[in-house]
Amino acid sequence: MKDFARRHRMAGKRLGLVGTMGAVHEGHLSLVHRAAELCDVVICMIYINPAQFTVHEDFDSYPRSMTADALQMQQAGAHAVFAPKTFYHVIEDSAADAAAAAAADKAQVVGQEQQQHPLAHETWVTVERMQQGLCGQSRPHLFRGIATICIKMYNTMMPDVFVLGQKDYQQNRVVERLTRDLDFDVQVVEVPTVREADGLGMSSRNVNLTPEARAQAPAIYAALCWAQQAVQQRQVTSAADLVAEVSARIAAAGGRVDYVEVRHAQQLEVVQGDVTAQPTVIAVAVNYAGRRGKDVRLTDNIVIR
Repeated sequence: MKDFARRHRMAGKRLGLVGTMGAVHEGHLSLVHRAAELCDVVICMIYINPAQFTVHEDFDSYPRSMTADALQMQQAGAHAVFAPKTFYHVIEDSAADAAAAAAADKAQVVGQEQQQHPLAHETWVTVERMQQGLCGQSRPHLFRGIATICIKMYNTMMPDVFVLGQKDYQQNRVVERLTRDLDFDVQVVEVPTVREADGLGMSSRNVNLTPEARAQAPAIYAALCWAQQAVQQRQVTSAADLVAEVSARIAAAGGRVDYVEVRHAQQLEVVQGDVTAQPTVIAVAVNYAGRRGKDVRLTDNIVIR
């Protein structure tokens, strides 16, 4: 992959990167389309990053459809699809040994109780303030895994542009900050969330919802739209009142709220009082019943201004 990227950079080509964990949907393809508009060459990565999961989460049940995913990305305009068996070099010959590569990846799931190989990956990147709170509150391991693999993607695929979807709002702010702080010459571009007809944000995890949960989940975006309209019409401008009402609406429809928070849209600082005094985002995470006995956690957000 490095040779491919280096060759195109030496030819003066502008490289775009789209990173996914697979189970490709229209939201992912919108990122590929945007990258193709901005760049000469588009590289897509498909990799379920084990360092973003704990042993109690859905690493094993995360949807996997590699062949179909790669085909969809190529049809959408990707010039290369990078799908490594492992991105963490636990043993020297892991690339040649599928079983060893799978074991190497599984070892990076947070909380695995096994002896670390002496050549195991042990270098991690953190974005100290922005990874706190929101998803970092209930998943404190998450952004260490995201930040680290982001740097590894930058070093491997050497992009000029990295295209992300708005649904992963906190992740995007973390990526922007680490890109700035570590002096990477990469433009981070955010694309609006693509939604189902009923407003549910497209997510690879949606397929794991039970039918009842799938019917409940559109309440997330409906509550966020209510909040945006209420603020724009000056009916509600208090952060506390917005949090309470959005939480109540989602819970009334059957969701189990992890968090509803009002944050500064760029700095992610907690907003208290009047939300119209600064650019604001309302971010939520909600748990629903999953088909395989594990909860499905969905996130969404809406920018007030």
